[in-house]
Amino acid sequence: MSAFKAYDIRGVYGEEFTLDDVFRIGSYLPELLQTDKILVGRDCRSSSPAIYEALSDGLVYAGAEVHYTGLATTPMIYYLTAKYGYRGSVQITASHNPKEYNGLKISGPAAMPVGKDNGLGLLEQMIKKSPSPGHTRGKILDVDLRQEYASFLTSYIPDNQLRLAIDSSNGMAGLFLQELMGNQPDYLFLELDGTFPNHEANPLDENNLHQLKKEVLTKKSDLGVIFDGDADRVAFIDENGSAIPPDLIIAVLGHYFLEKEQGNVLVDIRTSRSVEEYLLPMGGKVHTWRVGRAYASPKLKEINGIYGGELAGHYYFRDFYYSDSGLLAFLMALKVFNRMKSLGIPVSSLINKIKKYYNSGEINFRITDKQSAIKALCDHFLKQETPQGSMDFDGYRYDFRDWWFNVRSSNTEPYLRLLIESKFEDLLKAKLHEATQILSLFQTN
Repeated sequence: MSAFKAYDIRGVYGEEFTLDDVFRIGSYLPELLQTDKILVGRDCRSSSPAIYEALSDGLVYAGAEVHYTGLATTPMIYYLTAKYGYRGSVQITASHNPKEYNGLKISGPAAMPVGKDNGLGLLEQMIKKSPSPGHTRGKILDVDLRQEYASFLTSYIPDNQLRLAIDSSNGMAGLFLQELMGNQPDYLFLELDGTFPNHEANPLDENNLHQLKKEVLTKKSDLGVIFDGDADRVAFIDENGSAIPPDLIIAVLGHYFLEKEQGNVLVDIRTSRSVEEYLLPMGGKVHTWRVGRAYASPKLKEINGIYGGELAGHYYFRDFYYSDSGLLAFLMALKVFNRMKSLGIPVSSLINKIKKYYNSGEINFRITDKQSAIKALCDHFLKQETPQGSMDFDGYRYDFRDWWFNVRSSNTEPYLRLLIESKFEDLLKAKLHEATQILSLFQTN
């Protein structure tokens, strides 16, 4: 079954996993998580109701009690898992993937993620055997906790003086946005529709930003905001219609947190040098770690970090059970942007103050022999120059005097990912050209 990934279970529904697979997963989850009560929520994808039925059938077959919230954002499930002491929960979602995908995000006690290294690998082996029924048959309880989570989010709403354009991507953020922000913003695609008729629910793909950029420019908005399908990610557009690199929002959030409390901040291996340089004078001690919630949440807890973030638009918070939330990150960043506007600083000016380097963004290469491609690339650059620093826990990152690069295998898609950053635009172009020539030798269609 190819849907088992590093962070979650995800793939094309009906091809990479079936309802029988989901039933088996449900029947073994209580044993894996050592609990007879499982919290379950789902997104609005067309296949999610059928997947919920198969999952709950498996859980009940194993003798578990299913606490079903119905439609939910993924962060809502994290919040409720930790607050109510569930030892296990499942959100049915494929996050930002296209409509034909679906999957399961599994959490353990305190909403800590269950990934390949701490449970999913074992679960993948368990479901190869036919499940046995529990000693007693389980049951399903409907629990309506949406309003409680909405009330929690409401406590973070700032006094907003900005004109906002918000694109919900027809995803789960639409479950809460109007309740939080009223009718003040200009909304795009607020209706929940898991076929994603207007664009895919991936805010990192430039093809999905055209409508929001147009709305920002047409309405003369101060800020554009876009969420992914399950609302655990958020991305921003400045008043000029330019996309803000999501890692730079980690620096923006320094104004929210570090002016009140200095401490540890977590970033991923792809994060711009600009972030650490901006946060250091504010009292932020930056720690770099692997990509993905399965690694970020436990690491943030381990280092007693205040908050953290990733290039992909995930932002993690100590006071949100070390979990990520797109809506919470939006409300916190909105408070900072409002304060800056009161000082005469528009969004683009704040970002330009943070951004000190030229950056390629993450570029995907479809490559089968990833290890050979990575070795060829690293060997090429290491023969030219001695690095000042290196990291090898998520692919490789080599930092040189005037530039750095990270090359890594995707944990969720068939890609090799490359990112290069430099002090100088010409140097960035030259290094990117060299890297592309090498990696193209290994590329597959």
